Amino acid sequence: MSILQEILDWTKGLPEWQSDAVARLLAKQTLTIEDQDDLFALLKAAHGIPDPKDRKPKPLTADQIPAPVQATTHVELRAIKSMRHVNAIAENQRLPFGASGMTVIYGDNGSGKSGYSRVLKRACRARDQTEAIHPNANLPAGKAGTPEATFEIAIDGVAQDAHWQHGKAAPAALSSFAIFDSRCARAYLDREDDFSYVPYGLDVFEGLAKVCKQLKTAIETEYTQSAADLSAFAPLQGDTPVGKLVASLSAKTALAQIEALATVTPEELTQHASLDKSLKENNPKEKAAQLRLRARRITAIAANAASKGAQVDQAVVAKLKGLADSYRTAQTAAALAAKQFKEGENLLPGTGGETWRELFEAARKFAIESHPDKSFPALGADAPCPLCQQPLAEGSDRLRRFEAFIQQEAEKTSQARRVALYAEYKPFAAQVLTLNLDDVTYGEIEALDPQLAADAKAFEPLLAARQEAIKAAVISHQWDDVSQPLVNPTERLQALADKLNAEAATLEKASDEKARATLQKQFLELDARVRLSQIKDAVVTAVNRLAHQAKLTKCLSAVKTNAISLKASELAEKVVSKELADALNREFKALGVGTLRVSLQSRSDRGKALHKLKLELPQSRSPSDILSEGEQRAIAIGSFLAEVGLSGGKGGIVFDDPVSSLDHRRRERVAKRLTAEAAQRQVVVFTHDIYFLCLLVEEAKLAGVPIATQSLTRRAEGFGVADPDLPFEGKTASKRVSALKAQHQAIAKLHKDGEEQEHRRQTVDAYFRLRMAWERAVEEVLLREVILRFRKGVETQRLAGVVVEDDDYAQVNAGMTKCSNYAHDKALMGGVAVPEPDELLADIMALETWRGQVETRNVNTAKKRKAGPAVASLAAAP
Repeated sequence: MSILQEILDWTKGLPEWQSDAVARLLAKQTLTIEDQDDLFALLKAAHGIPDPKDRKPKPLTADQIPAPVQATTHVELRAIKSMRHVNAIAENQRLPFGASGMTVIYGDNGSGKSGYSRVLKRACRARDQTEAIHPNANLPAGKAGTPEATFEIAIDGVAQDAHWQHGKAAPAALSSFAIFDSRCARAYLDREDDFSYVPYGLDVFEGLAKVCKQLKTAIETEYTQSAADLSAFAPLQGDTPVGKLVASLSAKTALAQIEALATVTPEELTQHASLDKSLKENNPKEKAAQLRLRARRITAIAANAASKGAQVDQAVVAKLKGLADSYRTAQTAAALAAKQFKEGENLLPGTGGETWRELFEAARKFAIESHPDKSFPALGADAPCPLCQQPLAEGSDRLRRFEAFIQQEAEKTSQARRVALYAEYKPFAAQVLTLNLDDVTYGEIEALDPQLAADAKAFEPLLAARQEAIKAAVISHQWDDVSQPLVNPTERLQALADKLNAEAATLEKASDEKARATLQKQFLELDARVRLSQIKDAVVTAVNRLAHQAKLTKCLSAVKTNAISLKASELAEKVVSKELADALNREFKALGVGTLRVSLQSRSDRGKALHKLKLELPQSRSPSDILSEGEQRAIAIGSFLAEVGLSGGKGGIVFDDPVSSLDHRRRERVAKRLTAEAAQRQVVVFTHDIYFLCLLVEEAKLAGVPIATQSLTRRAEGFGVADPDLPFEGKTASKRVSALKAQHQAIAKLHKDGEEQEHRRQTVDAYFRLRMAWERAVEEVLLREVILRFRKGVETQRLAGVVVEDDDYAQVNAGMTKCSNYAHDKALMGGVAVPEPDELLADIMALETWRGQVETRNVNTAKKRKAGPAVASLAAAP
């Protein structure tokens, strides 16, 4: 199992915030301030401290590190194709790779090379993924899709496609490819003040320990800032529930308990004031007597108000209204009967009415005296009328009809209801509604409650006014003015009297020593609660601070580095070995930093052997201060190759501009070393250095390692267009001639179409290139690569085929002179007339003809010279 896989398994047992930290450390060389803030917030959230930004941990997952690939499984990378939405790289491209040996992809700055390398890093799960992959900025936002690409691979010889999409897990098979990352090896100053080499992956433990130390400092700072000042609550301490609460404030103090003790009702506030006043009274018994006398007077007024109010309350109104309404209804019925009674008779107006009924009743009463022997109304025709005292005659019959009318049910009902109404109304109208509120009692009430005194005094005229309104309503039947009840001060008066009695009772108790002690205790407890209510928010804040500190204390326990150190030591035991030290030293020597060595050091700690690789530096300063940038890059490449070599697998490796910051000597060493590695596994190199490209080609040629070259160019369809040909500078003499022929065709078309300016520019460029082709032909053909500008040393054995004749000098001189005549700024600006296309083609063919003649001559010359010594030895034989 690889180091990264072991780290992944280990993180599954870590808190999520710590696993998130590991994921960040594996993705970044240095954590930013934002990363540290995030991790601090996640740590606190894990221990109950809410995060205002609601950040969530993102633990390390399997798709963030290279997937495990069996060492016996052979994966080949054959091409990248169908790359879409990656920067401005042209779509529908296919970039092939040699299945074995070395593939070199050349691209100038701005050619799209970095787009391919960034996709490779993502797809192969390289450690360095800090460079963002952006969609094509030239496309509208709606058309800029998610970056994706397809990889043509072969697993144990079986071809298949592996699709990659940004943001999704990369294909597991691509994890067998290692991407060179300058962070694969680095040095750091450990606690023993010496430099140690840390294999790829192990440095995450040092980084995590550093994060934990930073978080520890942040926790301690916040802990100090969260301190609660409990000294402000000292005055509340004492033998009361509040005092005991304040004395024992802690993170576990229940806020509900504080709330309960600090909540004081209005009644309790009144009691507090009463107790305070009573306990301060000099003669409590006398004061209690005065209060009770005052309470009795106020109670009398309260009772009077209740009694008088009841006499005009809604029940009385409802009763009188009911009787009046009933009488009115009966009157209506009686009036209807009277109307029927008068019909057909010539009777005086008002007959049958109220006055008439009273007159008739008077006659009935008088008849008892005037006609004692008769029964009214049967007095007889000769009897005198009780009223006019004339003979009744015909009036006798009318008198009987009148009696019949009076005896009818409607009239009887009306009379009965009238009597009932009058029986209720008469005492109501006669009652006197006064409260008997004297000035003394009024003054006592006013001193205690001015508003209540005013309301009590105003209640008496309101009673009288209501009485008159009810009386009027009985007659007018308009009850709206008495539909609402009066606001009676009875309850408030009685409450005031009760309060005075309670104060008196308290004073009476205060006069007794034993009872006074009880009151004193009640007052102290109530007084502490009142004072607590005034500072409740401060107490709650203090408890919250204590609770926050308690949670921070748990956070402090969570950042201990013991477990991190143990795991680091455990993994170091597996990978830090003499074999690794030897491999590193071999690589450093091969790359020209042989003066730097790594030595395995061992020590014992509590019976356990601990190993580390000490980087032997001449001074105890940072490697960046001692080593040049080129040396640091060579160390990184060597470390990468050493670890890849010891991994046991034969997966391919990819280098992205590996020789940046290297001088020409180290470039040569790197080229030689990568070529040697290409003999063992598939090697892919991206470079913008034409010199390094030529070095790789030369080294591969010498070592007999297959090498394929590609170039990336920028064209109308976009960046990163794959071209199987190298740029002109990297081509051989024959391929340069072929390129010039192709350029001639384009120039001839421009000339034919009348594109004079572009024709001139292209012709000048062609002669500039033709001069380069002559130079290459001299190196490659005339001198048979005895010397090459991109190769160190001189291969003298190649002189066997070299012959330089006068004609060679003449043709080379003529060709170079003509090219120089046109390949300069004056020609480009129009100061010199450029040749016609036919003349350009003739000059190109002159080089091609001369190159062919010299190549043939040199081959024959080499054969003759090699055969010459053999022939001479035969001639000398006897």
